[in-house]
Amino acid sequence: MRRYILAITGASGSIFGIKVLEELLKTSEVHLIISSQSFAIIKNETGIDWRGDTEAGIEKKIRKYFSTRRLYYHSEYNLSAPISSGSFKADGMLVVPCSMKTLSAIANGYANNLIERASDVTIKEGRQLLLSPREMPFSAIHLENMLKLARLGVKIVPPVPAFYHKPKDINDIIDFIAGKILDSIGVEHNLFKRWGSN
Repeated sequence: MRRYILAITGASGSIFGIKVLEELLKTSEVHLIISSQSFAIIKNETGIDWRGDTEAGIEKKIRKYFSTRRLYYHSEYNLSAPISSGSFKADGMLVVPCSMKTLSAIANGYANNLIERASDVTIKEGRQLLLSPREMPFSAIHLENMLKLARLGVKIVPPVPAFYHKPKDINDIIDFIAGKILDSIGVEHNLFKRWGSN
């Protein structure tokens, strides 16, 4: 079974991270980190309330939501979590959505919390790291940070919709973006109709 680390940071678009998480859990073990600012954004944008007082309490809520035992939750403040070490084997890490603050920290090796540390470890170990930056417009600083990371082999996959698959509603757009993110790390899915397919 594959194993991934997924982080959801404090940017609009948490639904993309949730959809990616749902798909990954179908075939993989997932170690999840949610930044403290993200819980309120998730509640505001999706109505899902995963807030809790302890790591174990939050993990229990999220496992119940997805009806799975393949999910492990880690607080962003828990720098002693297994995923903070290079000896923890993972097939890759995704940050969806990725705030500009988190992107900047990763680009500059500022491992101040578990999301940043796990990303730093993923880069230093030569593993697959994908960031889905959620901002518009991008400043030159944002673009320079993305270019710096892209040159290191980090996948930069902003949540940009397409319309050739004729989306009927917002869920079709969410599925397309989540599917493109999964395509970028080589995870099979059936979230959208591909160009040229019947």
